Amino acid sequence: MESKNPIQVSERIFHTIEHLAQSGPTGLQDLSNELGLNKSTVHRILNSLICMDYVRQDTVTLKYSLSFKLCKIANQILSQNDMIDIARPYIRHLADLSGETVHLVQIDGLSAVYIDKVESPRNVVRLVSMVGKSIPLYCSGVGKAMLADMPDDRIRSIWEQSDIAKVTESTITDYGKFQKLIQDIRKNGYALDDEENEPGVRCIAVSLKSFHGGPSYAISISGPRNRMDDRRIMELKELVLDTKEKIAQETGSI
Repeated sequence: MESKNPIQVSERIFHTIEHLAQSGPTGLQDLSNELGLNKSTVHRILNSLICMDYVRQDTVTLKYSLSFKLCKIANQILSQNDMIDIARPYIRHLADLSGETVHLVQIDGLSAVYIDKVESPRNVVRLVSMVGKSIPLYCSGVGKAMLADMPDDRIRSIWEQSDIAKVTESTITDYGKFQKLIQDIRKNGYALDDEENEPGVRCIAVSLKSFHGGPSYAISISGPRNRMDDRRIMELKELVLDTKEKIAQETGSI
């Protein structure tokens, strides 16, 4: 009897979870088509996930969707991150003062992951960002702020490993220009995302060091371009730099 490849089985399970997370409620046939697997295989995977309480099936539509168990796991992971608790009052204050959206991110390989987000109650424009979403380091304000704190050889390594692409018309894809930008960030103490990751959105960001001293986190203030002109950026610069200093004092990472 041919034994099953445990790695292949695991891949299929996680691909199923990832697809349901992206697509929402999906029928068996559609899921089978999307995954490129026969229905009986997908059905077995779904039954296993249902038994483990990761997936549920609607009794009326018969479509499959993820349960909230993954949300519980994600919240447990975030609850173990001390920086979220430390930074939360500061980013709330930034959101109140600026009237814009404030993010806290953590570095994750070649990307930055949103680990907290505060919307100002005065902000009627909602950004597409969400906790858990990843963005590339090379074309985001938070990413560039963290990169600027790294040695040049590590920045080059991250650049070479990244899938450099024109996310928007403003995305910098030339390494020579990127190097100059990094020098400007080091000189100014903050980084900008000038519609490089999302059209019509600008942000100002600063890096935050972890308790061990590495550039592991960053915070940003983001908003629509019509509210984030150069004059406004200069006003927000003082807020983010002051916040960075206060958090550094609290974490002892000065």
